[in-house]
Amino acid sequence: MENIQIRQARLDELPTLLAFEQNLIASERPLDDTFVAEEFHYYDLEKMIRSDDAEVLVAVLGDRLIASGNARILEGKHYNRFKRYAFLGFMYTEPDMRGRGINRLIIDALVVWARGKGLDEVRLQVYSENIPAVAAYEKVGFRKMLTEMRLATGV
Repeated sequence: MENIQIRQARLDELPTLLAFEQNLIASERPLDDTFVAEEFHYYDLEKMIRSDDAEVLVAVLGDRLIASGNARILEGKHYNRFKRYAFLGFMYTEPDMRGRGINRLIIDALVVWARGKGLDEVRLQVYSENIPAVAAYEKVGFRKMLTEMRLATGV
C-alpha cells in the first residue's frame, strides 16, 4: 500500500475535518429524507479531539488528509453484558482514495484504541442502502444486528 499514515487528528486540521463531515452528510442526505435542509453537524469534532473518551484519526498521504474516523466511548444499556463500548463514526474517505483499504486501517487503529481503553465491544451505524459501506464494514468483520425502521405519519 502507498505510504499512508494513520494518526490522531489535530485541532489545526478542523477546517478540513469539517469539510469531510459536510461531504459525509451530503453523501448520506439522499438516504435520509428526515435531514433538515440547512447545514448541520453530526459531531463536535473539536470536543472529540480534546476528549480522553474519544479518538479522532486521520489518514494522511504526504501532506494531504485523505480519510477520517472516530471512536467515542458510550455507556451500554442496562441489559448489555458490557458496561461501555466504542461507537465508531465519522468514517470518510476522499472519493479518489476509496477502494485502497484506508477505511480498514482507520478501523484497525480505532479498535486498538478501544482495547487500550478496556473495551471489547465496537459498534457503528450505517444506512442499509449504502451497499458499498455495508460491504466494507462486513469485510472488516462487522455483522448486521438490527434494522431501524420508520413510518412517516404525514402529521
